[in-house]
Amino acid sequence: MVDFHQNGNIATLHNLRTRSLSEMTYELETFAQSRKMSLILPCLYSELETDAMPNILAELSKVTYLHRIIIGLDRATEEQFRHAKKFFEGLNQNHVVIWNDSPRMKALESRLDALGLAPTEQGKGKNVWSSLGYLIGCEDSAVMAIHDCDILTYTNDMLARLVYPVANPTFPYQVAKGYYARIGNEKLNGRVTRLLVSPLLIALKRVIGDRDYLDYLRSFRYPLSGEFAMRTNILPDLRIPSDWGLEIGVLSEAWRNLAPKAVCQVEIADAYDHKHQELSPEDAAAGLNRMSTDICKAIFRKLAADGTIFTGNVFRTLKATYYRSALDLLDAYYNDAQMNGLTIDRHSEERSIEMFAENIMRAGQFFLENPHETPFIPTWNRVNSADPDFLRDMQEAVAADTAEYK
Repeated sequence: MVDFHQNGNIATLHNLRTRSLSEMTYELETFAQSRKMSLILPCLYSELETDAMPNILAELSKVTYLHRIIIGLDRATEEQFRHAKKFFEGLNQNHVVIWNDSPRMKALESRLDALGLAPTEQGKGKNVWSSLGYLIGCEDSAVMAIHDCDILTYTNDMLARLVYPVANPTFPYQVAKGYYARIGNEKLNGRVTRLLVSPLLIALKRVIGDRDYLDYLRSFRYPLSGEFAMRTNILPDLRIPSDWGLEIGVLSEAWRNLAPKAVCQVEIADAYDHKHQELSPEDAAAGLNRMSTDICKAIFRKLAADGTIFTGNVFRTLKATYYRSALDLLDAYYNDAQMNGLTIDRHSEERSIEMFAENIMRAGQFFLENPHETPFIPTWNRVNSADPDFLRDMQEAVAADTAEYK
């Protein structure tokens, strides 16, 4: 069963559980004979010490169709990098751990900085961007997937369902976005999607009018999921946001570069749970506080690039419209939770809405005060044009780190 939502163009592929994982794996192994598949795991060293990662490793070790796994490792000392290499030895696939904080990688970053092409912020966006560069330099994969490293409910059929739409040569899809129900510990999760993104898109449509881009984003059931797959031919021109707007940024790039029929969303799990970010209302640079601001900025930037004019008055109206929309949706979420025997802390949810409303204004003010900001890390095509040897030198740096730190 395939359905289409809002704009009628983004296909939604459901997990109907009518075929076994072994059947799907057999097909993926067949596809892999002509189009190799790679997986990128953006990872903090601290995530190696969680309950999630050992299970993810055990599940990935059962996967037979992957050509390569690339682990981008952030915030690791030399000793921790050595430990990470041993940690990932349990993988059965060809794999590499990229120590992003190594002296060699830092020297490469300084080289980019001299050209004005270095990422401006540390974080997941930079990690993913570096890993994509390494994969592009390998020149041997037709399909790549990315998923987070904090998934407590991970099973390897999540990966199979994620990559299948772009790996199947008879399907038209260039990008597949994963989605799933956000339920865990008898609670309704997914606060940022439910309480920020959904009502914000509704409010934007009321304030600035119909936009195809808004309908496109609203067609995704979980636009903030960290799980997506794509065909690698589009990677060199992909613009990765340098802040926490990565997921919205990737969807925006798919909107910019591809026809809607080349993008789909696929249900990859019945249940999903991961590490939950703190709200951090007292610290604008941490947790969901920072994340929500960056997501708003990413959406505002894209709308401005498409010709929308923003002013202080527009943002003030947007804040008020968002607040009313979010409270209306909260009533529906509360009823949905009650009907399914789940819990919602209405006080906590309304506190989140109040913070998100303030962050819409904060993001808007930042947008207006920084008209010359370059929010994206340069594309790998641009890096290659400015420094044709860079991708080769990155490959050599990763190989040298791997060999030296045993």
